[in-house]
Amino acid sequence: MCHDIQCYVSTKPVPQPDPEIRRLFLKGLAALPLAYVLADIELAAAAAHGGETVSLEVPGVGTVQGYLADPDQPDAPTVLLIHEWWGLNDHIKAVAQEFKSKGFRALAVDLFKGSVATDREGAMKQTRGLVATEARATMEAWVAWARGLGNGKVGTCGWCFGGGWSLQTALAAAPDASVIYYGSVKVEAQDLVRLSTPLLGHFGTLDKGINPQMIGAFEKHLRTVGKEDLMTTHWYTADHAFANPTGGRYDEDDAALAWARTLTFLESHLRG
Repeated sequence: MCHDIQCYVSTKPVPQPDPEIRRLFLKGLAALPLAYVLADIELAAAAAHGGETVSLEVPGVGTVQGYLADPDQPDAPTVLLIHEWWGLNDHIKAVAQEFKSKGFRALAVDLFKGSVATDREGAMKQTRGLVATEARATMEAWVAWARGLGNGKVGTCGWCFGGGWSLQTALAAAPDASVIYYGSVKVEAQDLVRLSTPLLGHFGTLDKGINPQMIGAFEKHLRTVGKEDLMTTHWYTADHAFANPTGGRYDEDDAALAWARTLTFLESHLRG
């Protein structure tokens, strides 16, 4: 995960929509590219109003909740979105709405039980307070829930903290596809023996934490257990959190390319 607040505090211009298009978007009369929505707190909040809260009882954990963006197509596959270390905020809800617009049912899970941080200290407190066994049980329950919807296919997609949990969900619950945006893949070879889920990873060569050494070790472990064909890795000349428009390390071109690759990957594994 990112422990540098500069991953999220912008030091350069963020995408700015035309004022008239922005006004129409807020009225629900126009569409905007995802990057424009995510870069603007008010636009992200407006996009987030389009979904609903759903609850699930998880044995040993209690009631958990998520944000559902439900498409019109009843047979749509489901993608479980896993938030960054900030928690389930409007940013992730807006991404869920974008997945919905692409024909997926998107459920943004909440692993922090309603807690949302706005500064580094709060975010670190949330991640340190996470009980891994409860988070794993929660993700297993959401995958089982999603199996009963649409065409029964389930994918996961997570960023930073959520990227690591996208992998952990693949190991624990065997969804049909999992996407990892610069998340920790620090696991042992024996943990990968049971892996059956195709993985797509997006990583930045300038990332000092989720770096080529970590990814290289992970790919070596995959080869050791004969699972190397399950991983597709893409590298970008970018830093951690390059897909987050609110951050100082945002890279518009790389973010767009990663998004296109994510959609193609999920389409190929979750349709039919």
